[in-house]
Amino acid sequence: MTDEATLLKEAAAADGQDVEALVVRAQRGDQQAFNRLIASQYHFIFRVAFRVLGHKSDAEDVTQTVCLRLATSLSSFDRRASFTSWLYRVTMNVARDFLRAQMRRKRLVDGAAVLASEHVDAEQDAQRPVEDIWAVVRSLPEKQRDAVILVHGEELSQEEAARIMSCKKVTVAWHLHNARKALRDLL
Repeated sequence: MTDEATLLKEAAAADGQDVEALVVRAQRGDQQAFNRLIASQYHFIFRVAFRVLGHKSDAEDVTQTVCLRLATSLSSFDRRASFTSWLYRVTMNVARDFLRAQMRRKRLVDGAAVLASEHVDAEQDAQRPVEDIWAVVRSLPEKQRDAVILVHGEELSQEEAARIMSCKKVTVAWHLHNARKALRDLL
């Protein structure tokens, strides 16, 4: 596995190259182009994963999974959208899968705790302090959370977010509206 210093070095070398050209070359089986593509996009993937998950180690795990997934799914990228939009979608899907797996594990652990203690102090869990705004955003329903992360966290337009989320711009606006209402109630 390549360490972070090597990735940064490769990313700097790839900065001068067009990402779309690297994609085409990587799709044709050019391993060096694939390595440079991954190096040039590594921090982008990590940043998006971190915004969704909020924990460095989880974001690192998701980033590694996305990089591995790109090895097999890059051939499915058909260039109808920009590579960045497609990569947002891949990264957010992997992050959502990660969250779902975490929730399944948490339900199993919580179920075991209930059996062991015969009661759960849900009121104490509800009083837990909110650490930051992104922690609250991560608690929103999936579509609202994604819309907030893309529009406010990644500073994309609602139109760009709509392409990534595979919905209409008005739907993104609706998710943002509902997220704002929910955030007001939570804060």
